[in-house]
Amino acid sequence: MQGHAFLVWGAIGLLAGWLASFVVGGGGLIRYLVSGLIGSFVGGLVLQWTGINLPIASPFLHEVAVATIGAIIFVFLARMVV
Repeated sequence: MQGHAFLVWGAIGLLAGWLASFVVGGGGLIRYLVSGLIGSFVGGLVLQWTGINLPIASPFLHEVAVATIGAIIFVFLARMVV
């Protein structure tokens, strides 16, 4: 069962990173995965701090949307620092 959870989070990370790349650019599977997984953490924090609730019924699509928002924020901040 734990292996299944890793596959789901990997799919969320890849999809979110890929979607975020349309906004911030970049590419490659590893970059999609890393930015998407970090984005899921960042997006969750940002949405919790701001009190924004995304009305998406599907839990998978909700997590993808949150991770995509977080990945966009993460990549913008990372580019500002570097």
